[in-house]
Amino acid sequence: MGFLEPHRERLLSVLRIVAGLCFLQHGTTKYLSIPMTKMSGANPMSMGGAAGLIELVGGVLIVFGLFTRPVAFLLSGTMAVAYFYAHAPRAFFPILNGGELAIMYCFVFLYIAAAGGGAWSIDKMRSGGK
Repeated sequence: MGFLEPHRERLLSVLRIVAGLCFLQHGTTKYLSIPMTKMSGANPMSMGGAAGLIELVGGVLIVFGLFTRPVAFLLSGTMAVAYFYAHAPRAFFPILNGGELAIMYCFVFLYIAAAGGGAWSIDKMRSGGK
């Protein structure tokens, strides 16, 4: 689809921002109770609480495109652990174990770790537009 090629860097930024905002919700619900869910009020010393801190801080950094590659790599690994720790033991198929979202985040963040933050990122501004 050659007509999208000129927009590749901007679309990468859109993917990063949307994924970051969606991911950030997991951290805000656990630590700020925004929105209030069954995951709200996570204990910071629990596995879910530790994940919530990574989701909160990592989500903000991803949205702004700051330290994008290392943060995205960390988030990808976090989602891989979440899948195998929380979802895979329930059932083999992701549709049955509720792990589709963890898998998608894992591979979207892995792609972002490889591709960078895109045109609209703090990383791009800090590098002088390179």
